[in-house]
Formats: sequence, C-alpha cells, structure tokens
Amino acid sequence: MRLNLSTLLLLLGLLGLCAPAILQARPEVLEADRIVAVVGSDVITLSELRARVQSATAQLQRQNTPLPPQEVLEQQMLERMIIDKAQLQAAHDMGLRVDDQQLEQAIARIAANNKMSLEQFKAALEKDGIPYASFREEIRDEITISRLRDREVDSRLVISDAEIDNFLAQTSAKGQQEEYQIAHILLRAPESASPEQLQKLKTKAENILKRARSGDNFAELAASYSDAPDALQGGNLGWRTLERMPAIFSEATAKLQPNQVSDLLRSPNGFHIIKLLGKRGGEQQADGGVRQTLARHILIRVSEVVSEADARRRLEDLRERLKHGEDFAELARLYSQDGSAAKGGELGWLNPGDTVPEFERAMDALQEGEVSEVIQSPFGFHLIKVEARRTQDLSQEKQRLAARQALRARKMDDAYQDWLRQLRDKTYVEYRLKEE
Repeated sequence: MRLNLSTLLLLLGLLGLCAPAILQARPEVLEADRIVAVVGSDVITLSELRARVQSATAQLQRQNTPLPPQEVLEQQMLERMIIDKAQLQAAHDMGLRVDDQQLEQAIARIAANNKMSLEQFKAALEKDGIPYASFREEIRDEITISRLRDREVDSRLVISDAEIDNFLAQTSAKGQQEEYQIAHILLRAPESASPEQLQKLKTKAENILKRARSGDNFAELAASYSDAPDALQGGNLGWRTLERMPAIFSEATAKLQPNQVSDLLRSPNGFHIIKLLGKRGGEQQADGGVRQTLARHILIRVSEVVSEADARRRLEDLRERLKHGEDFAELARLYSQDGSAAKGGELGWLNPGDTVPEFERAMDALQEGEVSEVIQSPFGFHLIKVEARRTQDLSQEKQRLAARQALRARKMDDAYQDWLRQLRDKTYVEYRLKEE
C-alpha cells in the first residue's frame, strides 16, 4: 500500500514531535559520548575523561591531598590523556606493535597473578561488564607506550666512562652524603614558544611560586598546575642524593632548608618550582661502604578485576594475620603476585636506589623485623618486612655500575620530559571540553 502525500506529512510531523522526547529520554548518554578533544586522528570522549578524573580523585583522597577544583582537575587529566594518545600515534607511525602472541602471554601473566586460569579471567571480565577485546587493547596500549619510551628515550641515553670517573671522584671526596626528599612543579613550555607565550607562562609560574611561599598546600598546587607525570602524587620525587637529581634541581636543592621553596627555575622544558620536604644522612660512607637492606614483600597488583580498594583490603587482612603470628614468608608464597613469591617474598640485599622511591621510603622507615603499613607504588600495593641491614663494601665494578645507574637516573627524567614536549608540540590537538 502506498502512502499519499497528506499521510506522509502527518507521519513526519509526528516524528518531529517525538524527536525531542527521544533525545530528552537519555541526555546523559549523549553528553557522555561528547568529544572533548581531537588528538591527531583520534578523539577523547567525556565519558573517558570522567572515568580518569574519578580515579584521580580517589587517589588524591587516599593521599589526603586537598582536591583541586573540578574544572582544574579535568583540564589536568585531559592533558595527560592527550599525551597518552600522542604516544600511541607516534608508536603506530614508527611501526611499533605488540603482536597477539606477546599480548596473550602478558594477559596470561595477569591472570596468573590473580590466581586464575585464562578462561576464568575472561569470565571474570565479562561478569564485570568489561569486554575481553577492549581489555586486550588496553594492555596492548600500555606495553606499546613502554616500548616507545625505551626506544626513543631510555635506550639513547649515553653515560661515558669519563662521567662515571668524575661521579666516583666527587662522591668519594664528599664521603657521607645527604639525601633530600623533594617535590616539584613543572610548567612545560612549547618547543617553539614565542616570547609572549614564555612571558605568559613565566607570570603563571611566578603566581604559583608566590602561593607556595605563602603557605598554600604544595601537593595541591602540583596536582592543579604541574605538567609532570608525578603531579597527582603531589610532585613528590622521593629521596635522592644530589647526584641522582637533574643538575638544575641539585643546585637549587643544596641551597634549601626543609620546607623551603626554591626560586623559579628555567630549563629547556619550561619553568620549575622545587620544595625541599626533608633531609637526612646518606648511606654512602667515606670508605665506599653502602648500607644494604635485606627485605621481603607481598605484592598485590591492581587490574581490571582487582580494584585499588580490593588490593588494599587484601593486604590489610594479611597484616592482621601477621600480627597474630603467621609467617611472612609463607603468606608471601601464597599471595604475592610477583616473581619473589616462590622465595617467600625475599628481594635479596637492596642498595639505595634499587627500588622505586615509594617502596624505598617505606622500607627505610622500618626497624629490623618490622612490617610496614600497606603502601602503594607504580607496581601495586605492598607489605614490606625488613629482615636485616648491613654496611657493605662494594667492589670497583659494583661501584661503577651504581654510578652509571645514578647518572642515568639524573638524565632520564629530563630526557623523557624533553621528548614528550617535542611530541606534544607536533601533535594536532583540538580542544572541545568547554563547548556547550
């Protein structure tokens, strides 16, 4: 049967009347799918941004860091997501890829860490509403970015024998060194910034510096304004000797007393503000001895099926069991999710700088035989037990290796930040966050 013109117009009119109601029925869906940024050939949606902001908010609350205004936090998180997208596109352009076999091996390790077979792990993801195909691609992205950094930054750092000789001569002359806990704020400058842009950025940095010196919470300022990857950790760089810091940081830090804030520092990457959080006697002795720590740990990793709250709760339960006399090594064998589990969580004798700053700070605060509170690091959540400590003379080869590692640590952050700045500047970005 054919519709006559009057009937067709009537139907179109009814559809026109219904359309606003249909759009009004689920406005939150339409809003969540709104594009907030175009990055090269990719986009970031509002729902993706909100999920990341929610995660960052929970992290800041756990650290007891005052929350920045929601608008500020959204803008900071959007910039981090743009950097991630830019890195993935750079990896694609270079032909870097993670093949399916490597990806499946990585996911199998994640499943094993969660005490599941691969099929059980897939079922758990589906139960939580996470499509396995999407999860696979997220893991592929993480591995890809790691390989990109290794290829473009880490592998290109060159430490000469002359640098090592000079480093060893300086540390030997100084004898016992001090360690400094510092936090920083970075305002990244574009690669080809105009004088007007630099002046605007400098004025912004000077205003932040003024607030920091007036007593505003430094961690909150870092979370609100810093362009560094550690911004959501309050800009905390952990305990380092001056030799393990970028030169611009070490020169400024050496002049500060605890809780003092540096002058505004200028580097090729932009403007920096440093705050000295604490100072303590170092581990390097005049005779070349190094204080080493024999430690164990239990690690619970965060994954798509194990939230941060779940990981923390598991370790708090284990800590209660330890208080009631259970053996740390046995619990590590049963529950720890890394390669040390088979050895009862034993990590061997650790030198300063062998572990990430968050782990080392917690470990150094313990007495022999003491177990830490639950602590978080980039690898997940840990319980740490210090078994013993000693001061050990290092062989010449070991001293040179330690010197090389310290020099790499000094250079690596600056090199990575410089590379990210160049990548960000050549990536097409269109902001739509404030569009109605």
